[in-house]
Amino acid sequence: MNDREEGFGFHHAEVPFAPLKKPLGECRIGLVTTAAPYQPEKGAQGPGAPYNAATKFFTVYSADSAKNHDLRIAHIAYDRDHTRAEDSNTWFPLPQLRRMAAAGRIAEVAARFHGMPTNRSHRVTLDQDCPELLKRVREDKVDAVILAAV
Repeated sequence: MNDREEGFGFHHAEVPFAPLKKPLGECRIGLVTTAAPYQPEKGAQGPGAPYNAATKFFTVYSADSAKNHDLRIAHIAYDRDHTRAEDSNTWFPLPQLRRMAAAGRIAEVAARFHGMPTNRSHRVTLDQDCPELLKRVREDKVDAVILAAV
């Protein structure tokens, strides 16, 4: 019986580790985030904002990595008593990845980054969201992916 059948949630022991096939400096790196695009009409979403379910998203999304984006995390439950969430690099390190590519630490940033919903069941995440995300990441021909999840 696997963890999915047991209903344990976040543990998935069958996922294999895959070492890089080439040096990091030669790799195209993809980015997956759980952050949501800022929606000014939907209330407070900045650092320290209260939980805001109105800003949730329900499907995987993709956007141009060459452009600047304003992503927020007000739709995610995190410890707001001890975390102000002021450093957007913790949930959306795209500017840092661009700097790493410019410095030659990685070969390049994938043309797109992807957003992964956080409001789903384990079953829906595994059966719907993950296959869609995997399809998009494969289309981007990345060598490795950074998952910036809050």
